[in-house]
Amino acid sequence: QGMKQGELVVLAARPGVGKTAFSLSIAYHVARRGRRVGIFSLEMDRELLLQRLLALHLGEETPRIPRLVRRGDPRVIAALAELSELPIHIDHTPSLNVLAIRDRARRLAADVPVDLWVVDYLQLAQSMSPKDDEVRRITAISQGLMSMAREFRVPVLALSQLSRAVEGRAGHLPQLSDLRGSGSIEQDASQVWFIFREELYDVETEKQGLAEIHVAKHRNGETGVATLRFDRRTTAFRSLGRYHGIVGS
Repeated sequence: QGMKQGELVVLAARPGVGKTAFSLSIAYHVARRGRRVGIFSLEMDRELLLQRLLALHLGEETPRIPRLVRRGDPRVIAALAELSELPIHIDHTPSLNVLAIRDRARRLAADVPVDLWVVDYLQLAQSMSPKDDEVRRITAISQGLMSMAREFRVPVLALSQLSRAVEGRAGHLPQLSDLRGSGSIEQDASQVWFIFREELYDVETEKQGLAEIHVAKHRNGETGVATLRFDRRTTAFRSLGRYHGIVGS
């Protein structure tokens, strides 16, 4: 049922599974529908995010994008012009705490409302007090992002790391207890989504190129699994073209 106004939606996975790629796919499609998106990238430089957006827009392999830019490829130049028209704002300032994120969000939304905020990723936000331990730090961040969603009355999509417990579990399916840092993340989120790609654990699986989005928590709706196509060349998530169904909780 999608993301709703005032909700904190947590998107979690192990490193390298596709959290940033999935959030960019969402941001890209939201912006193409004329909705304004604000992205706080605490991990990745704006130029790298732009390269990923170009790959998504052109359907090109992500590693080829820098070479095409240097050559002045006409398709890339045209794509850059088209992307510049999309209402996406990227703040790639590192080491922000949650109060700084909210303050920058207020300034950006002062002129034109923002319809979706993306924070990549939650565990990289800084503590507001040097005395905070890891659990208190993550708790303050998740509660701050929940308050941000309610204040602006728009969804906040916060990316989160999972603990290594996933790697040692048979089947490797993520669980809510795998959210790294604090049980507050599960408590504060209206929705929790996990990305699971079986091909990362089983090279002979029949699910090559498929990604499952596990809705593990949904305060105002059903939980279940949706299957998407994952294009490793462009790091893009795409619809399979048919509905796979949502399994009720």
